[in-house]
Amino acid sequence: MRKAAWPEGNAIVYCEGAFGTTNGKTAHGLVRFTRRYTVLSVVDSELAGRDAGEYLDGAPNGIPILPSPAVALADAQRSGRRATHLVIGLAPDGGRLSRRGRAAVFEALKRGLDVDSGLHDFLSEDPELADLAEANHCRIRDIRKPPPRSKLHFFSGKIEAVESFRVAVLGTDSAVGKRTTAWRLVQELEARGHSVELVGTGQTAWLQGARYGVVLDSLVNDFVSGEIEHAVWRAWKDRHPAFLVVEGQGSLMNPAYPGGFEILAAARPHAVVLQHAPARLHYDGFPGYGMHPLWTQIEAVELLSDRPVVAVGINHEGLNPEDIPLIGATIARETGVPVCDVLLEGAAPIVDAILEVQSSEMEAVS
Repeated sequence: MRKAAWPEGNAIVYCEGAFGTTNGKTAHGLVRFTRRYTVLSVVDSELAGRDAGEYLDGAPNGIPILPSPAVALADAQRSGRRATHLVIGLAPDGGRLSRRGRAAVFEALKRGLDVDSGLHDFLSEDPELADLAEANHCRIRDIRKPPPRSKLHFFSGKIEAVESFRVAVLGTDSAVGKRTTAWRLVQELEARGHSVELVGTGQTAWLQGARYGVVLDSLVNDFVSGEIEHAVWRAWKDRHPAFLVVEGQGSLMNPAYPGGFEILAAARPHAVVLQHAPARLHYDGFPGYGMHPLWTQIEAVELLSDRPVVAVGINHEGLNPEDIPLIGATIARETGVPVCDVLLEGAAPIVDAILEVQSSEMEAVS
């Protein structure tokens, strides 16, 4: 998962009917940060006319939300920045593309755009779309298409050779902000002069330009831990960074998206940051399944990994802005670890905690 020259081009992000919802999290990631593209606009007719950054985070970023791919293409032409990619910004349950979405892809290919998709519906295997791409010299990339099994890795133990200090960013639920917090940790560590790489575990991290990683939910289960190990090892072998930040997937106890077990087992993190949405009462998309308490989830992570949860990141969905400091202070008092919302407060308190644990580890070794 490496690319030397970024950005690759100018992207229109398709997120019809989902921007601002958990099904639009891929678009959210691209609006907030990506090395791979320059994002020109987001397509969502329900929010057309809004600024994507202002709607998402309360801070305008000049990325307009437009009603259709055709309008987005015309807007790009007027601005003097030719669109080169249509990126599917949807992350719906099951990863399927709607008929309306397929029509948008058809229009993009017809107009000569490359299409990148992280869905489980492989657009490159749609004969009509594949033929249209070939006829217009376009490329369709299905990010979730798994590698041939002959190229997959089984866990080998080579993780023990990795000398980077490894931080896993796990969550108490799916779609809770793990990837966003992971990138903010990377950026804060870089700002302090530390070498660091993010190891992505989903399609959005790849779309954002993570150099190393794997799309976990595209793999046969036997190879999940081996592919995590290999991605972490490869990042170490190629770059020898002081820190590796591993993006989590799902949560230990989400009924449909259980995740984190393999990351703890295969990446062997030295520390864990746990992302949490205090206002969320039920697991994402499953109102009949109440969220396990934060304390229970911390205990589960620490029991499985024998490593500390060093900080908690807050997802502020459903919270009044004026209440966030008090909520954070309460969680910090109850857990005994730093707590912050990286989007509103930055990642410095979490990085401070990581560096403290790293320093303690180095002293123990010496």
